[in-house]
Amino acid sequence: MNSFRRGTVILLSSLLAALPAMPQPQTGNQPAGQINAMIPAATRNSQPATVKEELNWNDLLKTEHSGRVRAGLKDGSILSLGSDSELRIVQHDSASQQTSLEMDFGKIRSQVVKITKPGGKFEVKTPNAVIGVIGTDFYAAFESNTTTVICYKGKVSVTPLNGAHAANNAGQSDVASNSITVSAGQMVQVTSELPPTGFHTTDTPPAALQASLTDTDIPTNAGVVHHGHTVRWVIIGTAVAVGLGVGLGVGLTRGGGGTKPTTGAP
Repeated sequence: MNSFRRGTVILLSSLLAALPAMPQPQTGNQPAGQINAMIPAATRNSQPATVKEELNWNDLLKTEHSGRVRAGLKDGSILSLGSDSELRIVQHDSASQQTSLEMDFGKIRSQVVKITKPGGKFEVKTPNAVIGVIGTDFYAAFESNTTTVICYKGKVSVTPLNGAHAANNAGQSDVASNSITVSAGQMVQVTSELPPTGFHTTDTPPAALQASLTDTDIPTNAGVVHHGHTVRWVIIGTAVAVGLGVGLGVGLTRGGGGTKPTTGAP
């Protein structure tokens, strides 16, 4: 009897070993959206990016000094990535409304559809902050160890990470969660050092508002030129860079006057 049991165990073990392994979830090929428009040079996973190219989970978008990318996510949200920027689409599940993005450096405008699913979230993470939204239009940038968030519409929750502090709090600070609520027309900067004056409220200066929109703007006809017209693209990219040079050079922390721009969909 023992011999029979041993034989059965050996036989079952052999059969199980012969079965193919259960496939593991591949987050890299789960669809997230597509590139709707761009100004070269820009890459997707270190390869030249193209208009209408599909985007998947964990894809890495990177723009050079003359490049910009506008991506449409499956839930209808729009991401406009500025020049000299890097963004990873960590997750985008349109059914459950779970979106997670990581930006190591650069500038991005996010026009996010309203979150209606229980437990839904839309987060953009920088090296020292997490920006969370329910449904809004906002700008985020990370450079010189500073995260700058400007809210155009709705409200944005900004949570400092790694001991960072809110340096220019334009909203209300939630002491319990260490998060800052930034409403439309306001901005906040998160740095590693707390300024001597502490937190203080301010509206977004017109110059900073204009610069944030300019830095992430992409012409409507961007990306319509087919492959093989590299020279034409260089000319277009150069013209755009020159035309927008003033806006690109405006520092986000500078105040001053200016005409209030239109903050609708680009």
